[in-house]
Amino acid sequence: MSASTPNLETTCPYCGVGCGVSAKLRDDSIIAVSGDKTHPANYGALCVKGSALHETMGDHGRLFYPSVNGQRVDWDTALDTVAKRLHEVREQHGPGAIAFYLSGQLLTEDYYVANKLAKGFIGTGNVDTNSRLCMSSAVASYKRAFGADAVPCSYEDLDHCDLLILVGSNAAWTHPVLYRRMATAKKRNPTMRVVVIDPRRTASCDLADLHLPINPGADGYLFVGLLAWLQQTGASRSEYIAQHTEGYLEALEAANAISFAETARLVGLETDVLETFYQWFSETDKTITFYSQGINQSSSGTDKGNAIINCHLATGRIGKIGAGPFSITGQPNAMGGREVGGLANQLAAHMDYNPGDLRTVADFWATDQLCQQPGMKAVDLFDAVADGGIKAIWIMATNPVVSMPDANRVREALQRCETVIVSDCVAATDTTATADILLPATGWGEKNGTVTNSERRISRQRALIKPVGEAKDDWWIMTQVAQRLGFSEAFPYQSARDVFVEHAALSGFRNNGKRIFNISGLSELSEQQYNDLSPIQWPITTESPAGTARLFSEGGFVTASGKARFIAIAPRPPVQLLSAAYPYALNTGRIRDQWHTMTRTARAQRLLNHIDAPFVLVHPETARTNALHDGDLAEVSTAHGAVRVGVILDEGMGENQLFVPIHWNDQFARQARVCSVIAPLTDPVSGQPEFKFTPAAMKKVATPVWAMVVSREPLECNEFIDWSMTPLTDNKGYCYRFAATEGFDWQAFIRQQGYTGNCAQYSDTEHRDERFICYEGALVQMAIFSHHSLSLMPATSWLQGLLSREITSSPWQLLAGIDMNQPDRGKLICACFEVGEKQILAAIVDGANSTKALGEQLNCGTNCGSCIPELNKLINETLNVDAA
Repeated sequence: MSASTPNLETTCPYCGVGCGVSAKLRDDSIIAVSGDKTHPANYGALCVKGSALHETMGDHGRLFYPSVNGQRVDWDTALDTVAKRLHEVREQHGPGAIAFYLSGQLLTEDYYVANKLAKGFIGTGNVDTNSRLCMSSAVASYKRAFGADAVPCSYEDLDHCDLLILVGSNAAWTHPVLYRRMATAKKRNPTMRVVVIDPRRTASCDLADLHLPINPGADGYLFVGLLAWLQQTGASRSEYIAQHTEGYLEALEAANAISFAETARLVGLETDVLETFYQWFSETDKTITFYSQGINQSSSGTDKGNAIINCHLATGRIGKIGAGPFSITGQPNAMGGREVGGLANQLAAHMDYNPGDLRTVADFWATDQLCQQPGMKAVDLFDAVADGGIKAIWIMATNPVVSMPDANRVREALQRCETVIVSDCVAATDTTATADILLPATGWGEKNGTVTNSERRISRQRALIKPVGEAKDDWWIMTQVAQRLGFSEAFPYQSARDVFVEHAALSGFRNNGKRIFNISGLSELSEQQYNDLSPIQWPITTESPAGTARLFSEGGFVTASGKARFIAIAPRPPVQLLSAAYPYALNTGRIRDQWHTMTRTARAQRLLNHIDAPFVLVHPETARTNALHDGDLAEVSTAHGAVRVGVILDEGMGENQLFVPIHWNDQFARQARVCSVIAPLTDPVSGQPEFKFTPAAMKKVATPVWAMVVSREPLECNEFIDWSMTPLTDNKGYCYRFAATEGFDWQAFIRQQGYTGNCAQYSDTEHRDERFICYEGALVQMAIFSHHSLSLMPATSWLQGLLSREITSSPWQLLAGIDMNQPDRGKLICACFEVGEKQILAAIVDGANSTKALGEQLNCGTNCGSCIPELNKLINETLNVDAA
């Protein structure tokens, strides 16, 4: 009989919300997950990605053992080789020839050891993180304003605000648990207003009382104009400004340089609409400005962050319940990485490269090798790899060949680099393909340590099951390398707890109150206390042992004067401008059910059933201009390259805008790494790339033949015009979408895949309609359905189910592409309960004219709520059509 255990509590490994997860185990396997009802980040709520965590587990696709130059080796050999190569590079070229590139997917303990080893003992400052790509501008703006990287707000503030401004954030898809919390707060407080500021109409607009579709990149003008408006209308709080801030007059002078009418023109809004927003902000004391990548991922992202903070300082809306500038991070431990010095311009414990902090860190670590100046930020770091300045790079838990701008150059740089070390839990990624040394790391459910979410809350991510194969924790791997490099005394760690308490102790070492990050209250935790640690917000000191919900409620900023700084902002547009050759503003971002580069989420089939192929969102008029229709294949090109993606028409897009998601890569599509076409232009302060605005062109790609194919084995796809792939549940096969040339020889293709068994065939060459069922015994091995029209293919859900069915009589019924027992449910809308669009539309027609009614009938929208905006859209479109 299988052995079950009580539910164990851990933390979700996806976005910066940091939701608590309750996991059910059986026989050393995670068989179910649910939201942890006691965790204050989510109180039991969980989005669809979190709800499917147990479906992403298993051995398939994992990196099982170390390898050097493609040959399997044991751990001692791998660690000796890493240490030898790092030592040789350091001796021959100096420590600056070594780089570490880290990830917000690492736990704080992993991050701490990496920074201590690299900056403290190898002596290289070239340590950066993929968090540079998502939140470094927010860090820089907080530091400029408050003197520290300190988010002043708590999630509780979302429950109490009267005005919620979402800017550069599609929270409905990117932070759905917080979005549902916002929706609940609005329902409880009917006077609460929500403003969404976004060039495109996203799912988050479902909650909006006012949507401001500003020009792409114009956020800075909007908030600089607001600062001037606040002063001109008497809404600024002169007493707060005088007592708690400095630099106001300079910031105001810069803001007054642009008139209200000019601001409206620059942001692309009618003056009455702009005035409405400004008036709402002026009159609402409890205001939260909630911002994310749309602000940060800009060549002026730091200035945009400070423009937002300036408006909150001018009205004294800092440190109060229901008020504040709230930057939300994209990764589960972006905040924890910032705490230990994960960014190249930081030292550990929020210290900087100044003489006092350098002495403090060197003395605490007892090292004379501490690097003395900031290292290179991500874009510059990979440029140095390309130019040969960096001879060895260690990449951990991230996929820069997909996620970095100008990603093709990054791949070429890594291919030329003398030594590329990659620690990962997945065997096949675009980045592992470039590695000389591969080290198998533990993944979620196996790792043990802490993460810090967007409200400064530290939570435990616990090891629930045994690691697969020979996988090891990242902190252990680096500790072993450090010892082989001769640093044993400084790296004595036997457990994650040993690392954490040292990290906590450093945060309090010589901390005279000017370093607001302080968790010294946790520096003496025993192993059991560490294992039992409950979620808690920093600062955590002897004076505040239970943590701190919000910061700066009485001022007390950590600048030299103790006052917050206004920053004079001269807004500027994106670096690149649209032109006749590149007339469209390309925007990139996330979609609802996928995460980063899909190495985890693509393991759960239902997370790909909502959107299963790369796409570009296009306004219908833009599509018409380019002779494109819904479902066509388009090539989106920039000065740096091109991607091929399917067209989805969306009236919520501006006519000069395109949107392509960041997730697809060479493992799942032929040519869809959108970051490969993004210019490596960065914010001069933060070094964060401008992912949200790249001039682009678009054209139709001829697709004479479309095909949908399922196969038990992966297929060779090089000869197709285009392809994308979806792995099926439990590694049971693959579902492909192909664009093929006229007269494509499917029989030759079947032979090329090595299949020689039974094959039933139907062919109508006039319509390019060819179908093949390849089978052995009662089991389908491969099925091919091709046609000139993609819309005439069998339903994807039916096709995916072929490999799990038996052929009871003959394959001819399957060739027809029908099965009366499995009606087509349409595009998946609710991934939690696998409810399709056709089911929902039928229910609406039958009278289920609200999300509540749909939930009662179909369960959709009753779990994580991520699909509620789409349900509302379907309801409105259907009822409006009926009314017409």
